[in-house]
Amino acid sequence: MNEQLPLFQNRPEKPAQKLRHVQIGARIVAYALSVGGRRRLTMRIDERGLHIGSPHRVTIAEIETFIRSNGAWVTGKLDEYAGSGARRQLTMRDGQRLPLLGGEAEVRVIAGSNRVRWEGDVLVLAAKPDADLDALARRALQRRALEVFNQRVDFYALQLGRKVPPLGLSSARTRWGSCSATGIRLNWRLIHLPLHLIDYVVAHELGHLVEMNHSPRFWAVVESLYPNCRAARKELKQRTPELPII
Repeated sequence: MNEQLPLFQNRPEKPAQKLRHVQIGARIVAYALSVGGRRRLTMRIDERGLHIGSPHRVTIAEIETFIRSNGAWVTGKLDEYAGSGARRQLTMRDGQRLPLLGGEAEVRVIAGSNRVRWEGDVLVLAAKPDADLDALARRALQRRALEVFNQRVDFYALQLGRKVPPLGLSSARTRWGSCSATGIRLNWRLIHLPLHLIDYVVAHELGHLVEMNHSPRFWAVVESLYPNCRAARKELKQRTPELPII
């Protein structure tokens, strides 16, 4: 089971794609197209615009019919991003600041052999001249996330009276976490958020150890672990568009 993240997209950086254009009503809308690796047409919108994913053997005419059939949502969401002034894309450099556990961390870049370390809330990237600083930062954030998440899972599993399940990190595009018979997975980008929201997601996923559904019984379990779960769930959805993309 999982807790959904509408509007949240996370992915490794790719070279800029050549844009195509489609007419939606009186507007011409640019879109980036990725082909392969999926069974159906998908779309997402972030601060960089409209992205379409397509299976092989789907024609451009079919793709653009799909876009126009969702035209009101597409134009509305593009206008929403344009009006928000959102700048979620962070490029790592010396002095960059990034959200960490509800506060801020500062990035320091020094010469080194592509190693990372934390000095309190300072992230030190000891990098070669040709290093991918964004990839190094993701590695460090994931390391910090795993440390924090393990502590919170241990705490809430004890409250629940259950054995601590195996924990893994996720980079899923549409969920904060998931739970299965083999353990739980938490999206590493939760590390950007305050601890009380991480706790909510942990409590949510551990609740699935008791109820593998979203029934009233499930929510009663979550609420027993985290009494303010409904307010936290609402806050989580509100803060999703603010999360950085690294």
